[in-house]
Formats: sequence, C-alpha cells, structure tokens
Amino acid sequence: MRYGPDNPDATYVQHAYPESTFDTGEVTLNYATTGSADNPAVVLIPAQANSWWSYETAMKLLADEFEVFAVDLRGQGRSTWTPGRYTVDNMGNDLIRFIAGRVQRPVVVSGNSSGGLIAAWLSAYAPPGMIRGAYLEDAPLFSAEIRPPYGQGTSQAVGPMHRLMNKYLGDQWSIGDWQGFLEALPRELPPALLRGLAAMSGRSGGYFGGTEPPQSMKEYDPEWARAFCTGSATASCDHARMLAAVKAPVMFAHHYRTVDEETGTLLGAVSDLQARHVRELITQTGQRFDYASFPEAGHNMHSSGPQLYADTLRDWAASLDIKAVTPG
Repeated sequence: MRYGPDNPDATYVQHAYPESTFDTGEVTLNYATTGSADNPAVVLIPAQANSWWSYETAMKLLADEFEVFAVDLRGQGRSTWTPGRYTVDNMGNDLIRFIAGRVQRPVVVSGNSSGGLIAAWLSAYAPPGMIRGAYLEDAPLFSAEIRPPYGQGTSQAVGPMHRLMNKYLGDQWSIGDWQGFLEALPRELPPALLRGLAAMSGRSGGYFGGTEPPQSMKEYDPEWARAFCTGSATASCDHARMLAAVKAPVMFAHHYRTVDEETGTLLGAVSDLQARHVRELITQTGQRFDYASFPEAGHNMHSSGPQLYADTLRDWAASLDIKAVTPG
C-alpha cells in the first residue's frame, strides 16, 4: 500500500466543505473554512493522524458565531509532506504564517492532541496580539516528551503505538504493511495500552480495524509517528519552558485518563498530575487559565461529541474579556 501526495487517486476523497491552499514559503497548507468574515476567527488544528475534516460536524455548529478555519498540518491531509522536518516548532511557524497571511486578524486557536501542543506553542511564541486564546483539547503536555519533568513520558504512554506504526508503515508509507500492523497490535503492544487506546477512541475495538487503513491514516505521513516516539518532534520545544512563556488565555479540556496500576502506563493523553503542573506554570505567567474535566470523553471529542465540544469552545471564547482565573 502506498498513500500520500504522490498517489492522490488512492489517497484522497471529497469532503463536505471546499478546500483551499495557502503557501507559507516552505509548505502548502490545505484548509477549509466556513462562517462569516464579520465574526471572530477560530483556527482548528487536528490531532496526529487526522485531517481538517475531523472537524466537519463541529464546523457546522460553530459557523454562526465564528469564521472557522480548519487546517491540515504538514504531513497530513493534502498539505505538503516534509521528510525530516516534522517538529512542533516548524508546525507552529507554519500556522503563524497562515494566520498572518490568510486570516489576517487575531484568532482563537483550538487544537486536539498534538494539535493542542501546537496551540500551546502559539499561545507562547506567536507574535504579540495574534492569539486571543488557546483551547487545548486533551493535549499531551509533558507526556509527549521523552524525559518530562512531571509524570510519564511518551515511552510510558502512546509512544509504543507510534513506534509500531512507523515500523510497519514506514516513513511516507515506504513499507505499507497495514495487515502486518494490525496483526502486531495485540502481539507487540501491552494489553493495558490496547485497552487505553480503545477507551480514548470511544470504540471497543480500539483505534484501528478493517482490512485497509481508515481515510485519516491514508492522508498521514507515518514519519510523524517516528518523530514523536523518538523525541525529534519535541526536542526543541521544552514543554515547561513553553508553558512558562504563555502570553494568552488558555482553556485546558482534559478527557479520559487513568494510570495502569501494574505497569504505570498512562492510559490517556495527559495525567491529572501533569494537568496540575500545566495549571501552575500558566497561572504563574499571570495569564488566565481555565480547566474543564471530561473523564468520559474520547480523545477526539470534537468528532465523537461535537455538540459538547462546540458549546464549551463557544462559551469560553465568548468570555475571553473576563480576566479572572476560573477554578477547575
């Protein structure tokens, strides 16, 4: 199996919204938009192994209050694949160029999972005044690092699954052994992690299934997985330093999480301990920090529970002129 920009007929399908592109100078970012330009702008940033269209239902729910931009990050969807250059810093700078050149006004950014890491990066490192607020949807802060200062690192979280993906699929789908990957899941991953992945996905069968890759995986460069499990994606982005530099209000939405008592494996994106340190670091900057706990929610709540996601994001964005920190 070979997927990606070099094999578009086997890779891409049509979606509910028309797609456009924006040239950053290094990459071409694919995106979709809806809503009026007279409304406040929100930029939606998908998780690893997801494309902009994971937000399709949520976009409909947000369109009356926002001009909505949903993007494909480099290496995902129809955006440029960039071997050797999948880092949080590069992706954050892609979006700075997109916001400056296409949106052209201050925005709320809402990112899920690794997209939430990039939203946090933007809240710290984007030019002053560009980011009105950052909604972090189950972002793996600290847990996506190799040696975090707090809690489990990626090797004690989802890292083994990322390693397995890259082993059987290869950078740029250069191996493409999807069936081998499916067969290896129960053989090479700890049972606790498999249970956690199923709970995060909201599906009893886990993240994957079927004789061919789901559409979102076809549109994804598996080098992303290697970049995160080896630490190259986050090597230049120390999470504690980033959070101590936040310059915009932040909402942290915390979804399903638990820790396996026998192995210490984090089942979920981020632990309660890590979330507490996220709060501490951001509040020490003097910025507003809001926290919402959804322990029954799947990792991608914007697609599995879009109404709750849209309501939470909408209500929080409407309150951004309130400076007080809301208790969690």
